[in-house]
Order: sequence, then C-alpha cells, then structure tokens
Amino acid sequence: MRSFICFIAIVVIWISHKVYRWGNPKSKGVLPPGSMGLPFVGETIQFFSPHRLYDIPPFISKRVERYGTLFRTSLVGRPVVVSTDPETNYYIFQQEGKYFQCWYTESFIEILGQQSVLAYHGVIHKYLKNLILSLVSPENLKEKLLHDMDGSTRNYLRAWSNHGEVDVKEAAADMIFEYFAKKLFSYDETKACKKLRENYKAFIDGLISFPLNFPGTAYHACLQGRKNATKVIKDAFSERRSSKEIHNDFMNYLLEEVNKEETFLTEGVAVDLVFVLLFATYETTSAGITLLTKFLSDNPAVLRELTKEHEAILRSREKQDSTITWREYKSMTFTHMVINETVRLANIVPGIFRRVIKEVELKGYTVPAGWVVMVCPSSLHLNPDKYGDPLAFNPWRWEWRREGGTKEAHVHLRCKELFLGQEMHAASKDFMAFGGGVRLCVGADFAKLQMAIYLHYLVTKYRWTVIRGGDIIRRPGLVFPNGLHIEISEKQKCSEPNDAKEKVIKA
Repeated sequence: MRSFICFIAIVVIWISHKVYRWGNPKSKGVLPPGSMGLPFVGETIQFFSPHRLYDIPPFISKRVERYGTLFRTSLVGRPVVVSTDPETNYYIFQQEGKYFQCWYTESFIEILGQQSVLAYHGVIHKYLKNLILSLVSPENLKEKLLHDMDGSTRNYLRAWSNHGEVDVKEAAADMIFEYFAKKLFSYDETKACKKLRENYKAFIDGLISFPLNFPGTAYHACLQGRKNATKVIKDAFSERRSSKEIHNDFMNYLLEEVNKEETFLTEGVAVDLVFVLLFATYETTSAGITLLTKFLSDNPAVLRELTKEHEAILRSREKQDSTITWREYKSMTFTHMVINETVRLANIVPGIFRRVIKEVELKGYTVPAGWVVMVCPSSLHLNPDKYGDPLAFNPWRWEWRREGGTKEAHVHLRCKELFLGQEMHAASKDFMAFGGGVRLCVGADFAKLQMAIYLHYLVTKYRWTVIRGGDIIRRPGLVFPNGLHIEISEKQKCSEPNDAKEKVIKA
C-alpha cells in the first residue's frame, strides 16, 4: 500500500512539474507576459473560436487589454508570441532570414504540400517567387493578362444577369478559378474528365481545422481534396511531357525550367506551385469581390462616387464597349481607395507567422529560438489611433496622401468629417493586407486588377440588389456561412433622365 501511495505521489509531482514548466517556460531573459493555457492544447480552442467580422478578434483584444501589445500564448502545441505593435511588426518583417523565418504549422504544410513555395526560404524562395512573378508581375498583367481578364469578367457578369440570382462568393470563385486555371495549365473544367473545382472546395472547407486525419473529419476531406487535385495537375504535367504540342501557359514555362541543366525546380515542386497558386488566387480574390459587393450595397455614397469615376472613363473613350486599358486602370483613383478600404476591413489572413531562428529581443522582452511570433494585421487595420472610426467603411480616408496635402487640409465635405488619410501602397507599418517584407504577397497586383475590372463592369453595366445572405464570421479565417445572394440585371441601354441616374441600388 505504501509503495502504491509513493507511486501516486511521484506521478502527481511529475505532472505538477510538467504543468509548471509548461506555464513557465525557460528563458535566458524576461519572456513577454501571458498565459500558455492548458498543457499541449494551449489556447488553441479560444484562438479558433468564431467571431464577427467587424472587430479585432476577442482572443487578441482581451489579451492586449490584459498584457499589452506583446504577449505570449500557445497554439497547436507551439509557444507563440503575438505582436500587435506596428514598430515590432515592421521589425519582424525586416529581419526575415536573420532572426525570423516564415513558418506554418506542420498540418498546414502537409495540406499545402511539403514542396510548396511556403516551405522554402532564402535563395530557393526567391527563385520560386521570381517564377511566379513571370506570370503575375505588373508588366505581365499589363501586356498579357489584362485583356483576357477583362473578357472573362464581362462574360461571367453577363451570365449572372441571365440567371437573375447568384451567390457572389461562389460565382466569383468560379469565374477566377476558370480563368486562372486556363492561364496556369490550360485546364478547362467543362472538358475535363476529373473535376478539379470540387476537390478544391473540399480542400478549402478543411484548410483551417483541427488536424484529425480520419474519415468524416474536415481535415481528412481536405487532404483527400488536395490529393485528388494534385493528381489532376500531375496528370497534366505527364501529358504535357509526352506531347509535342506547345501551350502558351505557365505550365509550359515551368516545364522549360525543369528541363534546364542547372535548376532548383523539380516536377514535384512545380506541381505544388501550380496547386498553391490556383488556391491562393481564386479563394482570396473571390472573398475580396464578395466584400466589395456587400460594402457597395451598404454604402450608397461610395457607390455613387465609384459610378461617377467609371462613367467618366466610358465618356473619355472613342468606343464605350472597348476593353479596359492599363492607363484607364491606373487612373481609377477612387477605385483603388475602395479596394484598399475593403482589404483593410477584410483582414482575410488572421495572422502572419514567423519562427524565431535566433534568440531575439522585442520591446525589452526575450523571445527564445524555436518559438513562433505572430503578427496580427487586424489589430493594425482596426486601430482607432491610426484609422479614425476604424469599423466604418470609408474609402475617403485614403485620400489626403494621394493628393499630397496634410491631414488638417483634407476635409471631405460630403461626409462633413475630417479623415485620417492612409498611404495607398501595398505595405507599411500600419497597412499589411498583403503581408510585408520579402514575403509580400506576389499576387497582390493580380487581385487588385481583378477587383478593379469587376467593379468597372458592375457599376456601369448592371443593377443589383442583395436578396439574402451577407453574414460574415471568422473562425479564424473569413467565412460566408450563407453566401451573398444578389439579384442582378443589365442596365437599360437607352438614355435615362438625370434623376434616374442618381438613384442608388438599394440592398
């Protein structure tokens, strides 16, 4: 009996020691304040808890209020330091490769591919990034993609109006998926034996889920979706190798790279590259388009200003039905302000992770090597000190820097309010919708161009009304649980009285 009691006592002491060590990790310096949560589980459950769109995640805001702008926690079994401080975030991105390295969970890498561009660093990452830029750089968008993207968008919007009612999220995803799959590897869903789109849907549904890999779980369905989708891409590579036919697409370019004597690129890496590019492009951009549509429906003043800008473009043309030119796209000043404001509020990426490769000091605290830091974009984008009335959809807040004036000088008379203007470039200390540093999203220009083309035709050619849906939650990624269903029809081509032109599409 004594032996049994001694054994129980030893077990209790051992468990108590482990729990204590879990909650109080070793460090050569002072760790940021915070809680590590439950052993092994950490605070993962709280992090994944759903919340509404228009606010900083409660997981973040509650801890910032208690611990400050830098705090520690534990997610998916890893110690994590969360930063909501603009200066610290900027420093983290600028020290890529020295103190920090891009990081994703093992389950996330397994989903996206062990040979994915996300898994590489340094020289190889730069090489793969340049491969992607050969497809979506501003120069290629201008010379090769703009015309086709314009035609695809026009065709799809016309088809939407013929149906009368569409779910914008699904319809926009279909539009971008079809267009970009053709650009990547000449894939046509209508002619393919194995349907790629359905496999991507299964993949996305379980992308941010607990890594429980057995039948019936979202994670298992996600892995199966990835497996089936990459099989389609691998088969396309094999067929392309055995065929002498030349295709004017990205896969053809990748095959040329694979066949070079001195190259980093293997066929496996190329397959994962195509897989990730298609996912990242159509899923995030379709979410942006859905939010654009919702925000315009909810904000008549913005819709009027946007329509005015695009109708002016039509009046300046010799032929109104000609395609959008690059010069016109670059002239869409208010459109870019609307897009910036949309992605600021969207915060599609809930957190940007970096692994600490060498012990580093942040704001007087020590973060050990092997830990992970997480930059939280929403805490920057919804900061009232940087963005006046941060939860309001207000594109004019971007105006003053564009016009080169001072904050005090720019008063938007229509809204009778002084706006805190923000810079309109892709990344700054207070604007990280597309990431930052060397890992700045290479598809940002593609996404902004697609959204601008969509807006041009939507506001000049169509009328629409939101008939149901529009709810948005985060868990922690952006989700439209009941879509955004609109009734859409073409505007009358005959001239309308001025008062009719001033009417706002009511949503």
